[in-house]
Amino acid sequence: MHHANHYYGHSHVLARYAGFDGAGPPRIRGYLQHGWNIGDGLAPDHEYVPGIPSFVWSETTRRRAWSMGHRGVYVTGAPWAYLVAAAPDLDQPREGTIWYPFHGWEGQHVHGDHDRLIAEIRATEPGPVTVCLYWQEYRSVRLRRRYERAGFRVICHGYRGGRWRDLDPGFLDRQLAEQRRHARVASNRLCSALLYGILAGCEPAVYGDPMQLRDEKDLFGGRSRIRRQWPELHGASVDNRVARQIAVAELGADRLMPAAEMRELFRWS
Repeated sequence: MHHANHYYGHSHVLARYAGFDGAGPPRIRGYLQHGWNIGDGLAPDHEYVPGIPSFVWSETTRRRAWSMGHRGVYVTGAPWAYLVAAAPDLDQPREGTIWYPFHGWEGQHVHGDHDRLIAEIRATEPGPVTVCLYWQEYRSVRLRRRYERAGFRVICHGYRGGRWRDLDPGFLDRQLAEQRRHARVASNRLCSALLYGILAGCEPAVYGDPMQLRDEKDLFGGRSRIRRQWPELHGASVDNRVARQIAVAELGADRLMPAAEMRELFRWS
């Protein structure tokens, strides 16, 4: 089982949905998309064995994968979409904005003007702000303090896991609980967390300095293509109805499988 299938507890969420013990998910025979992207759904820096199936979130992603020559590609819907469907919103009071600054990862650090971003957030958001940092940025006390001094609540959803170690089955559960506390979700780039927030019932926004990864390459058209293809999601205020239609399509929330079909597809039967 590819180690990326466990990122953010994805395999655990799907195992729970399919009726297994979420603490120890069965092996998925294939590669599970672990983040939203504008390519074939899979990470370009991972090595893949030819002939092993790929499980992507949406029909649009499957079509892109086919156009790139991939076969054995199946639409499953995002694990997040199953989690949201299984944990209905209890209509609890919502307040303020959860804000996700664009982040780096273990192989690339992000560079940008955080003070400028902080100023723009303070000038834009109407209520209290929770800033959620990726674990890599969160462990930088210096960076964390900059957001705290601005009056923001600063959190981290947890560690995504890697190489079958430090797995966190509760990552998405915590993320959903946090998002459902907030009225808005925002980021300086269109990303998984923003689409998640839309599906969780938040009003979305994308604005501010998009920042830059070290040696970043704009794959599949990159940032300029994202702005061209999804202009409706960019800005401090967007149309919620249109945003939800996009999130449902990109996360495959309209393509969720019955549990029995998932067990068959993942060879869990």
